Amino acid sequence: MIEFRNVSKSFWTGSQRKVILDRASFRVDIGTSLGILAPNGTGKTTLINMIAGLEKPDEGEIIRDSKTSFPLGFMGGVVSRVSAVENSRYIARLYGLDPDYVESFCRWLCDLGEYFEQPLGTYSSGMRARFSFALMLALDFDIYLVDEGMPGSTDAAFNKRAGALLQEKLRTTTLVIVSHSPRILEQFVQKAGVLMNGKLHMFDSLEEAKQLYDYETKGQAFPHQA
Repeated sequence: MIEFRNVSKSFWTGSQRKVILDRASFRVDIGTSLGILAPNGTGKTTLINMIAGLEKPDEGEIIRDSKTSFPLGFMGGVVSRVSAVENSRYIARLYGLDPDYVESFCRWLCDLGEYFEQPLGTYSSGMRARFSFALMLALDFDIYLVDEGMPGSTDAAFNKRAGALLQEKLRTTTLVIVSHSPRILEQFVQKAGVLMNGKLHMFDSLEEAKQLYDYETKGQAFPHQA
């Protein structure tokens, strides 16, 4: 379980204060995956980093009693100057797992060939995304965090393998995903919210969240207002 209680977060941009969250309260329960829709530039990454514990709120309380992943795409735990082999084995030891297993799993899922022995600093953004996702799936968490959906890989085989593994894990775990695209959320979540202008509106279904999101971003009327 993760719970936000009256959480606020803002940044000073140099000319004004940008509000990311204004007294937001919500709860993520194990077994009910959550999607949050938000346009680009509204604070999706800040929100997912707060859920992960990478950023602190200005006000309010965040309660965690579940093992929560790092956000997909966050590479703060790896070292660019060393190889995927060394990084995967280091992360395995950090989480108390078998380094041989984590290395083998990541090597198989990434399918990077000889690049797996090369420093991460030589990788393209797509290759780094594949390694980040593989590393996350190699570890066991109660809640998995994803920023903007599946990794930015053009490798269809990888996306198919990774997507199938994530779906398998979600039988016993939970996903929190933030995105500007409702389509990305459709295959994963049961509940959804909309982050707009610092306000987080929570709904019992993605369909309800999409109605508000379309209204705010496209000017489409709510069905009950038509």
